[in-house]
Amino acid sequence: MTLKIERTLRSEHLRQVRSEVEGADQPVVMDLEEVDLVDVDGVRFLNECESTGISILHCSPYIKEWMLREQGR
Repeated sequence: MTLKIERTLRSEHLRQVRSEVEGADQPVVMDLEEVDLVDVDGVRFLNECESTGISILHCSPYIKEWMLREQGR
């Protein structure tokens, strides 16, 4: 299953995205090609997803850098 997230990934969206991820029967891949705005909860969620084996595709460099910084905390 591929989840395509468009434009924003913020705390108010996480409940819905978590529900989609948890309900998926197949391996999940997140496509962030069009995402240009995240908040700290969104970054932490993406790190959580990666730690459980979910692939993150087309992540912008600034989001990836923020994810790495959060992992170091």
